[in-house]
Amino acid sequence: MATIAIVNPLFEVSYWGMEHAQAIMGTRANMPVASLPLLAALTPEEHDVTLIDENVEPLDFDRLAQFDIVGVTGMSVQRFRMDEIIQELKARGVFVALGGPWVTVEEDYFHGLPDVIFVGEAETTWPQFLEEWKTGDHQKRYEQTDRTDMTTVPTPRHDLLKNKHYMFGSLQFSRGCPFQCEFCDIIVTFGRKPRIKLASQIINELECLRSEGMRIAFIVDDNLIGNKRGIKPVLEEVAQWQERNGYPLAFMTEASLDLCEDEELMELMARCNIQAVFIGIESPNEESLKETKKFQNVRERGGTLLEKIHQIQDFGIEVWCGLIVGFDNDKPDIFAMQTKFLKESRIALAMVGLLHAIPKTPLHARLQQEGRLDLNDDQPFGTNVIPKQMSRETLRAGYMKTMFDAYTPDVYFDRLDQLYIQDRFRLRAFETEAFRKRPLMRLRHATFYTVGFGVLFWKLMRGTPDRELRKIYRQRIFNLVRHRFTNPSVCFYYLTKCAMHYHQHKMTQQMIEHPDTFVSTIGKSMRTRREATIEQQAPLPVLRNDPPQTASAAECPPHAARSHSR
Repeated sequence: MATIAIVNPLFEVSYWGMEHAQAIMGTRANMPVASLPLLAALTPEEHDVTLIDENVEPLDFDRLAQFDIVGVTGMSVQRFRMDEIIQELKARGVFVALGGPWVTVEEDYFHGLPDVIFVGEAETTWPQFLEEWKTGDHQKRYEQTDRTDMTTVPTPRHDLLKNKHYMFGSLQFSRGCPFQCEFCDIIVTFGRKPRIKLASQIINELECLRSEGMRIAFIVDDNLIGNKRGIKPVLEEVAQWQERNGYPLAFMTEASLDLCEDEELMELMARCNIQAVFIGIESPNEESLKETKKFQNVRERGGTLLEKIHQIQDFGIEVWCGLIVGFDNDKPDIFAMQTKFLKESRIALAMVGLLHAIPKTPLHARLQQEGRLDLNDDQPFGTNVIPKQMSRETLRAGYMKTMFDAYTPDVYFDRLDQLYIQDRFRLRAFETEAFRKRPLMRLRHATFYTVGFGVLFWKLMRGTPDRELRKIYRQRIFNLVRHRFTNPSVCFYYLTKCAMHYHQHKMTQQMIEHPDTFVSTIGKSMRTRREATIEQQAPLPVLRNDPPQTASAAECPPHAARSHSR
């Protein structure tokens, strides 16, 4: 029997992390890296597994030195901390196994320090390694020859996580994306043929999350609807599970913009209680979309870019989005275009990122051939891409102004109020036939959201340290209540947008105050983060371009600080 610890290193402050909102919400991290519980489930029963997330508990290296094997995973923005952890472990003579998206695209980055590395998916290679480790005949490098059959993936061990410290849970339905976006590593790692779990597997995982007390979970698929025909029967069974059990879970997910073209699919998602989707919009500049082969955003079916977004919103599913600046077809006017697009789209929560070329992607290969890659590990301009039609200084300054404009309180809440008040956004999930026919269930959910509104309002007023922001939040909330008091779910989610705004606003302020450190100096700011307590973390911000850490294969979550893949 081996004693095994699996470690997820500390993240820097990011769009997805919601670090500044954690104290308000009473949590330590937004969600668990879903690869950790999956890896534990893939470990043969004779071994003892401990999951350690540095985002919710500090690392005890003396304790880690007692384990037979310590596994470390991580994305590109965690690479400096990963290196520190590995060096500390090796100095203590610990056997280190390394996997995850960063080592998948940069195998030699850690200079041979790990005892074994895992490239790509690892559903078969992790158990293979453990069997070979027992006999002392393990390999130095493992890489699956075939992509994982998702129908064989076991239920992740969510019970091994410290779930009380997370804002919400995470789970996965599928892997892969049919599109061909030039910057995306998903099609490199997982292919363009989406692979979907059986509905029975997903139901088992829902039961597990429910037993752990989770009420909200992120479905971390890079594109839930990559195979529309295949996902519909799965969603039908999930919807039936929700209806049988009184809708115990609410979901968010990621999807491509062509969702708007399929009302049957949107209705299924609503019946599953999927309340929001993150969509990679990337740019209102059509030439940039064509350049990066994001053709699904420019085809005429469904209307213009804005019309497609509004169709999803008007149906009753909220839209979050990813935007990118720095494409070859982007000129200095792109920043004003992005700001204007955000206002017209009614999207409150937008992740704006600099284009980044990930190793092994077509974008990286092309720019390397053109001599337009910054090969420094610590890029002073926040990206390794050397832009074509503006200077690097102009790109960085324009990016920061775009972020500042997006999260200035009046601008942010004007977008939110346009959707929630003027245009009367309502969640389709609460207007489905199952809800209409069950008045007691409607009452129970209305009570939950009403009580939740009161609790969250108290937390927001108590936990927001900025007096002026508290005043703005109160004014905006009272205005919403005057107009939408009969819809407690809308009121509740409006408050969550206030907490999210606090995070984005503070992150943007710090980014502007420290323009040379907002992305690239992870190693320099990490020390400050570690010296802080878990409850009082105060680093400089790093804007990573990853959507939530997903359950790829075992030790290998899929995102390598990529931009948006949908």
